[in-house]
Amino acid sequence: MNLELKKELPIIGIVLAPFVYLAKIWNSLPERVPIHWNYRGEIDKWGSKFTLIIILFMLPVLVYTLMLTALKFDPKKRLSLMGGKFYQLKFILVLFVSLLALFIIYISKNQSLTSPSLLHVGIGVLLMVLGNYFKVIQPNYFIGIRTPWTLENNEVWKATHSFAGKLWFFWGLLLMIGGLVFQDAFFSKAFLAVVLVLAVVPIVYSYFKFKSLQE
Repeated sequence: MNLELKKELPIIGIVLAPFVYLAKIWNSLPERVPIHWNYRGEIDKWGSKFTLIIILFMLPVLVYTLMLTALKFDPKKRLSLMGGKFYQLKFILVLFVSLLALFIIYISKNQSLTSPSLLHVGIGVLLMVLGNYFKVIQPNYFIGIRTPWTLENNEVWKATHSFAGKLWFFWGLLLMIGGLVFQDAFFSKAFLAVVLVLAVVPIVYSYFKFKSLQE
């Protein structure tokens, strides 16, 4: 067996796990299942159970394909310089979205999202992990904080990812703790606001860092 394929088998297994679970419970699923919940954990959208198959392709399959594509088509081959770190990052991302897919299937089957805080905790952990990996991501066009300023200047890339890594780790930790402590709708709103800030602040930082180097 090809060594590269052998290395990918654990990740492929993780990608297929939600499909196996869905196949196992398929006959017990109602024809109409919940496919979306609001911040209070209340069902606000229904769909055919075949929608769950589409969700699986949009989560683990798509993420795994994008990671493979990024490594293969990276024009400057910067991602390959990450070595084992890139494989670890790919493994973590695929594992997270596969667990999310399993969770979606489970709550669709039971037609109840009893604890939205589980998602808050999970995303908080993911932010912490990604924040820890930001410092090793090499400049590229596929993964990381890709702004005109980070892609233009390697120093801006490094500074932005170092800053964002600490920011994401710190707030990911707070969100994880908050998800364990708070169960109300107010925290769900605060959670969404924090995630939005974590997406925007590094972009703004990269702009001002670039400008400061131009002066």
